[in-house]
Amino acid sequence: MPILSCITFLPLALALLLLAIPARREKAVAQVATWGSLIPLALSLVALFRYDIGDGGFQLVEARSWIPSLGVQYKLGVDGVSLLLIVLTNLLTFIALISSWSAVTVRVKEYYVSFLLLQVGMLGTFAALDMFLFYIFWELMLVPMYFIIGIWGGERKLYAALKFFLYTLLGSVLMLLGIIALYRYSGEVFGEATFDIEKLQQLGAHTAVWPLAPWVFLALFLGFAVKVPLFPFHTWLPDAHVEAPTAGSVILAGVLLKMGTYGFYRFSLPIFPVQTAENLWWMLALCVIGVVYGAMVAYVQKDWKKLVAYSSVSHLGLTMLGLFALNVTGVKGSVVQMINHGISTGALFLLVGVVYERRHTRLISEYGGLAKVMPIFAVFFFIMLLSSAGLPGLNGFVGEITILAGLAQVGGEAFSFFGHAPFWWVVLSATTLVLGAIYLFWLWQKTMFGELTNEKNRGLADLSWREKWTLLPLAALALGIGLYPKPVFDIIEAPVNRLVHEQVVPALRQAGSAVELPAETLASSREGGAGGARKARQSP
Repeated sequence: MPILSCITFLPLALALLLLAIPARREKAVAQVATWGSLIPLALSLVALFRYDIGDGGFQLVEARSWIPSLGVQYKLGVDGVSLLLIVLTNLLTFIALISSWSAVTVRVKEYYVSFLLLQVGMLGTFAALDMFLFYIFWELMLVPMYFIIGIWGGERKLYAALKFFLYTLLGSVLMLLGIIALYRYSGEVFGEATFDIEKLQQLGAHTAVWPLAPWVFLALFLGFAVKVPLFPFHTWLPDAHVEAPTAGSVILAGVLLKMGTYGFYRFSLPIFPVQTAENLWWMLALCVIGVVYGAMVAYVQKDWKKLVAYSSVSHLGLTMLGLFALNVTGVKGSVVQMINHGISTGALFLLVGVVYERRHTRLISEYGGLAKVMPIFAVFFFIMLLSSAGLPGLNGFVGEITILAGLAQVGGEAFSFFGHAPFWWVVLSATTLVLGAIYLFWLWQKTMFGELTNEKNRGLADLSWREKWTLLPLAALALGIGLYPKPVFDIIEAPVNRLVHEQVVPALRQAGSAVELPAETLASSREGGAGGARKARQSP
């Protein structure tokens, strides 16, 4: 069974099915789209159980020749990292569709079709093992998200949608130029040009002497940095988050931003390890600036949703720091934080959407004392707020502390921008824990505590059963990963070891990079790396 193809294209089949349902039957459209989205979620869980955690290579591979004259294949496959992101995508899509039942009341059919097409693009991006196919799925997401913001968004929806479209399109064009250059260079190295991602990842040792490598690296960097978004490419994000409908914000924060970090993990690190190491000082600086800037700007926000949006800039800056640590600990922490951010921030946007549906305002000053009238809401909000703040015992702490541990292991000239590298990079990066707690607890105090001075808040209904069921899985995951993160680390262990020990470290050693890698990383690399890549297994 080609399980990855089924997972990827079932939402497309659902979208086509919706076209056959009369637009006036809005409830039927919503029900078919929502409950139908459970099928790819169930299949992704089946794929997760079938996944061999000891194999760091790509698994469940499906490969067919597509455009032979260009060397393009229809090739899908996953490792532990992409598989977890696929599960997260399907879970958040299902939850987002449930949350849309009462929030979307106009052009309902078009809304659910757009959402399902967006899901196809997201799933295909994480599953693609051909760069041509990857780019098609990457671009496929742009149009439905543009319409979701531009049609069902807030007052400034057209401005936010256009800004999102232009920023993302510019990044995509730069990325396309980099892909074309890589395609041509692969022909020089292998004798035949290819878009095959597995083969392109073997170019890491060759790009060190490729004259165009710095420019191609920069093109891919900009394409992925816009999507993350890294400071200073983040300015589209607050507008898109604030104006998008609740479900759009959940998917934007929970999945779309992870595609940028995933791009760095899948392409920049294995294909351009030397260029990554040579440019670390300014990339790390951008990440740290994003961590501090995002937290400080979040603190002064008056809009509840915009505060959560700026918190993403801070958290994703820390996520990128883990990737740029170039060691197993840092990269594992970064991957875990990708998952954790999707869980915690997705839940926070759902909670903001709950109060917005009741009051139709996001101004923090309009609220206060909500815990008195919405106690169950307050409990969920407190759990997810603590998760986002990185409290020990919840998922956010696991990823953040692992990233900081990875940063503490590094050294060398490229990391010495602020003097004694490990100490200062860890101190600056750890500000996200302190500043995050400040603005999040300030938000909690302003909205949940105090007297009910606003009469409009006295009659607010607490969470409905539907709203509880959208939040329960995310709260359970926040607690589960926080208390027992081992299963997540086990799934990503082998692919991360493969990336660091078999792709990044050998290329850096061969190029004589200035990056001083941790002793345990070098030792493991000499042994071939734990959980190295075995031959990718074909799915039955």
